[in-house]
This record gives sequence, structure tokens and C-alpha cells, in this order.
Amino acid sequence: MRRVTIVGMGALGLLYGAMIQDHAKDVELSYVMDDARAQKYQGTTFTINEKPYQFPMETADRAKEADLLIVAVKYTGLKSALDVMNNCIGERTIIVSVLNGISSEKIIAERFPKAHIIDTVAQGMDAMKFGNSLKYTQCGELHVGITGESQRKDLDVLVKFFEKVQIPYVIEADILYRMWGKFMLNVGINQTCMVYGQTYGEVLNKGESNRTLFAAFREVLAIANAEGIALSEKDVAQYVKILQTLDPKGTPSMGQDRINKKASEVDMFAGAVIELGKKHSISVPTNEFLYERAKEIEQEYL
Repeated sequence: MRRVTIVGMGALGLLYGAMIQDHAKDVELSYVMDDARAQKYQGTTFTINEKPYQFPMETADRAKEADLLIVAVKYTGLKSALDVMNNCIGERTIIVSVLNGISSEKIIAERFPKAHIIDTVAQGMDAMKFGNSLKYTQCGELHVGITGESQRKDLDVLVKFFEKVQIPYVIEADILYRMWGKFMLNVGINQTCMVYGQTYGEVLNKGESNRTLFAAFREVLAIANAEGIALSEKDVAQYVKILQTLDPKGTPSMGQDRINKKASEVDMFAGAVIELGKKHSISVPTNEFLYERAKEIEQEYL
């Protein structure tokens, strides 16, 4: 891991970039982006938990092959990110996607069929980014896993790098189970916080938003079971415990989208649940409500 490239300067992109810069001075770190973003961010000082950082950046046409490529854009920016990262991918490049949802790895693999992709779930962080400032109390951990033994060597190299730069990680025996669990969490907490304009702590209190949270969880649970993923009420309880460790005054990415007046990832969450509900003839009224309300909120400022 001599050269690491990150696509995306949102909360997770900056979080992992800072950890790499702090703990791996021998690694050539860069952020790759289109020309417009390069002009916007060039020379910018970011503050991460009040500490100032400046990061090297390069445009897509000047990008070099990376040993590790971290994809940390929002789902709404994934399509354009695929063009930006084209020159970064070589025969040995390991790709890690920290996007929410259950589809980013598949989308990347369709564009780059020979890519070395390690399925990854980012979980347990409460990072919030407003402007050029990032704050968090929990950096969470990356859950990684493989679906075939041919990926074992890449996984070993990756986790050694995580240890070097002090990124907490968990190796999952069943990464698809973990990905669906995180998807359930995001469908519930992201959308509920955005639609009700509330924080983690407020949604966890008894009331309408809390009932919506659990109803959204259970719709995903039913669909996951139909897809052959053994999620259960124990998983619901586990993810609630994770939410209780986060900053109660914080809000997840879709809550931040509402504050920052940006397009949200509702299509990746409720949109996907609605389509899967149709596939399996499973009723998903809570996600239908969340989808409609999120779109109404976006129309107020987009």
C-alpha cells in the first residue's frame, strides 16, 4: 500500500484520509476529482475535530494507478465517480466502497469487471460534516469480508494496512449478512432523521418518529428474509444499541442533507425497499411514506 487514492471529500472520505495522513507518512495519499471540484477545493484547509488538514488532490486525467482506492462519495455521485476513478484502477488495485446501501460494489464491478473489490460496511461512526469542518465522537469500524477464496490475499493486505493506519475493522464470515444489517439500519435511522428533522437522540425517544424507525427496520427485515438473509429481531436490538452509542445531538447523512439542502440517498434506501417489496409481494407502507415525504422536503430546496 504505497499509493492510496480516495474519491469523495465528504465525512467518510475526510475521516479516513486524516487517519492515513496521521499514521502513514510513507504512503502517497491523494484525492481524485473532476476539474470543477479540484478548482473548488485546491488549497482548502479542512478541520477534523478542530485539527487543520490539507490534502493533496489531482484531477481525473492526471490520476495514477493506486494500490488502494477508497470510494467515499454519496450514492447520488457514484455514476460520475466511476469516470473520475478510471485511471486509478490497475491490475492489482484493491477497491473499498464505504457507500451506504447494498448495491455500490455491484455497480463498480459492472464498470470494472476485473477490479479487486472487497465488500465493506462502514458502521458505528457519527461523523458530521458542515462546510469544511468535520466532527465526530465515534470513528466506528469497517466490516470487511470475502465471497470467494480468490480474494483472501487482497483481504490480508487490506487489513494489514488498516492496522497500520489505525482504522478499526472487523472481518466478517458472512459479509452479505452484515451488509443487509447495515442497510436495515440506514433505511431506518437515515430516513427517519431526515423526514422528522431530528437527531439520533430525538428519534430514539418514544413517539411517532421512533415508531417509524422500528417499522422501517422491520420492513427491511422481512425483505432480507425473502432474499435469503437471516436477519432477525436480535439484529434490530443490536443496531439500536449501536445508535445509543452515537452523539445524541448528531444526525446521519440524510439528516445532514436536509440541513445542507442537498439531494439525499432516499432512492438507495426507500426506493430500493419499495422495488424489493414489489418483487416479493411484501407491503412496505412505512418506506413508501418516507420516500414520498423525503421527496417533498427535497423539492422545497432543490
